[in-house]
Amino acid sequence: MDYVEKTVEKHYVYEGKIIKVRRDDAILPNGEPCIRELVEHSGGASVLYIEDGKVLLVRQFRYAYGESVYEIPAGKLEYGEDPKAAAARELEEEAGVKAGRLELLFTLYPTPGYTNEKIYIYRAYEGEKVQAHLDEGEFLDAAYIPLERAKEMLANGELKDGKTIVALQAYFLSEK
Repeated sequence: MDYVEKTVEKHYVYEGKIIKVRRDDAILPNGEPCIRELVEHSGGASVLYIEDGKVLLVRQFRYAYGESVYEIPAGKLEYGEDPKAAAARELEEEAGVKAGRLELLFTLYPTPGYTNEKIYIYRAYEGEKVQAHLDEGEFLDAAYIPLERAKEMLANGELKDGKTIVALQAYFLSEK
């Protein structure tokens, strides 16, 4: 059976700087009409960087949750931007590391029920220290966390960011 739902008409109800919200008329695979609500997002690029047995994490306040969160360096893609270039840029801007090489690990769909956002997760190698240069209005701290401590943070729920959890779990699984 074909499970594809067909869009009949898109209705934009909000268009902001980061997201757009739609309420679409669609057709289910059985031919019945339905409504689909969707948050459009240009996506993001993130980077797992490990050096000398330590993982690079940034900690920043996340307004939506009202708390500071540990994450791998990451940032929003501009529409049409190359994710690999964005990942390299974010690693340099947020943490002062210029990657010698980047490898795509995953393309993550964080919440497929209502958004088209894709997060590209890269692994950086051969880092060179450079000057960090945060975006205007961006406030964060970068820290190198020992891998054993990162495992503890995963186990006890201190790490809550999905892309960071996925990247670290994949790393630890690959090291077995």
